[in-house]
Formats: sequence, structure tokens, C-alpha cells
Amino acid sequence: MTDHEHADVTIRAMEPDHLERAHGLDLRLLYPWPGLDSPFRGAWCVLRPGDVSELHSHHDREIFIVMSGRGTVLTGGSRQEVAAGDLAYIRPDVEHSVVNEHDEDFAYYAIWWDREMSAEFLDRQEQAAAGRAS
Repeated sequence: MTDHEHADVTIRAMEPDHLERAHGLDLRLLYPWPGLDSPFRGAWCVLRPGDVSELHSHHDREIFIVMSGRGTVLTGGSRQEVAAGDLAYIRPDVEHSVVNEHDEDFAYYAIWWDREMSAEFLDRQEQAAAGRAS
């Protein structure tokens, strides 16, 4: 993994060779990323031609930010086509899957969050502030 730091900005370069195969697609989780603390989680996801992610649901809210290619978000009996530049919002507890029926990679960034993640983030921020004040 290559992180580039300059002043107050750290850039994590996209490294296709460092993706892991899981849940029917290739991905790289946002965490761990030293120095980054956020009220959400995320992953860079790549579906190769013909890939279908595992059908699943969760209590988190989730968005997909489509970076390249085209794909289909499947929910229940619904098929929603998405392409580079699109955003998709998956509501909590909605069973969903993503499929790439095209001949090029489909890449998106998935970001998910819930009340617990937000509360944990706020607690960490308060503890850090208290530590700086002492």
C-alpha cells in the first residue's frame, strides 16, 4: 500500500494488485488506515466481467460511488443500472447484490454507516479532546 503524505493531506493510491477477493468481488477496505478516524466505513470494490457480489442485507445505510464501468444493483425484483459518475443509495435492511454483465471492470466505492459508528466516532473525538486538554 502506498500512502503519500504532504502537509495535512494523505493520499492512498489505488493499487489494483492489492485487492482481496471476497463476497464475489475484489475489494480493499478503507481500514486500517493509520491517522484516519471517521464515522463511516468503506471499501473500494471492483467487479470483473461476469462477477456477481453475494446477496446480502445489513442494518447500515450504504452508498455506492461509481468510479468506472457499468453495473447493475439488484434489490428484490428490481434492477437498477449504474455507470461511472452515478451514486446509488441502499436503504437499511434491503437485500441487495451487484452484478457486472459487461466486458470491462466495474469499480465503485462503497461507504456504509450507522448510528453506532457515529456514536463511537464522537466518543473517540471527545476522548482525544479531553486528552489534549489535560
